[in-house]
Amino acid sequence: MSSLWTKLTKINFKVPVRYLNLLEYQSKHLLKQNGVAIQDFCMIDAEGNNGLNRFYAEEYVIKAQILAGGRGKGNFDNGFKGGVHITKKRNDITNIVNKMLGHRLITKQTPKEGIPVTKVMIANSVNILRETYISIIMDRQKNGPVVIASPAGGMDIENVAEETPHLIKSLAIDILEGMTDEKATELADFLEFKGDLRSKAVQEIKKLWKLFLAVDATQLEINPFAETDKGVISVDAKLNFDDNAKFRQEKVFAMGDISEEDPREVEAAKYNLNYIGMNGNIGCLVNGAGLAMATMDIIKLNGGEPANFLDVGGGVNEKQVSAAFQILTKDKNVQAILVNVFGGIVNCATIANGIVQSCKSSKLNIPLIVRLEGTNVNEARRIIDNSGLPIQTASTLDDAAMKAVNSIS
Repeated sequence: MSSLWTKLTKINFKVPVRYLNLLEYQSKHLLKQNGVAIQDFCMIDAEGNNGLNRFYAEEYVIKAQILAGGRGKGNFDNGFKGGVHITKKRNDITNIVNKMLGHRLITKQTPKEGIPVTKVMIANSVNILRETYISIIMDRQKNGPVVIASPAGGMDIENVAEETPHLIKSLAIDILEGMTDEKATELADFLEFKGDLRSKAVQEIKKLWKLFLAVDATQLEINPFAETDKGVISVDAKLNFDDNAKFRQEKVFAMGDISEEDPREVEAAKYNLNYIGMNGNIGCLVNGAGLAMATMDIIKLNGGEPANFLDVGGGVNEKQVSAAFQILTKDKNVQAILVNVFGGIVNCATIANGIVQSCKSSKLNIPLIVRLEGTNVNEARRIIDNSGLPIQTASTLDDAAMKAVNSIS
């Protein structure tokens, strides 16, 4: 979710959730398939595929494909400046692409070392007369989708919201009623489309809404939603998808590129676990996002630093618990592990068996502190006590956090 969404809905925290993110060219494929007006484009990649052989334009836009913004102002690790270039000379394209492919692009949204570029999009340049912004997001406070629009597009929309809030419009959409002509026209008028372009903008807004529903998106962002000499075009697109929709969006999720993701998160996802890496040294295994956040807070209150957010969820089995331990122990920064599970749907004995099996198979050599409460907790304690393993148990969360911090201090 964008930081703008957080500001507009006045949410003060975000629970880590894995979302599918698509590269720009993939999002544009979806837009095109759903009738949304976009620029024609082709792709060149590091594997030798070259769509340029069949693509011609009067002017070309060359864009490095990574999951980060600010590409135009970014720099490559080889000294080449800019992840977005425009040229009318077809012969220049190969030279520019070669300076992008295989090199790391560094922007304000990437890690310091940058992100390697393996794909470059070559698009038909359009004559942009005016840039606007439009997005559709899922808003918890509104219990449904909200359209955010601004006539000041093509720039950092978060800055627009802070410096000129009157240029931001937020319009809740009834999921059953959908994007009516009236609401689409209201948005087109706010975006200052005039004459024939007004009706074209209305139609494009309605198409974007249909796409949002069709692919189970959690966010659809078009910046800029541009007025051109040929009509209204979605020049740059970003879509996010909730993992819960994967079962009915198999083709969309098959497009996912995991090369830029944390390999620990990718591994966790294979076992239906939620993992978010952090910078501390105490690994946390919990069930439920709320308990995870409370556990991390208590660790910090006791002077420690959590190394991760690892939520095994409610229907966890022994195999998943064992996988969670393998992921934690592979992190060289983890010097101790704290397990904090409250058994409701989760059977504490399942957690205990998973812990014991994993410790025996991996020969765990760092402190392990376990706090279990709830369903079948007495059997779980018996399993741990009879394991013969040097597992420290705790009666309360505060006690567990203190033991974890003290074990490495």
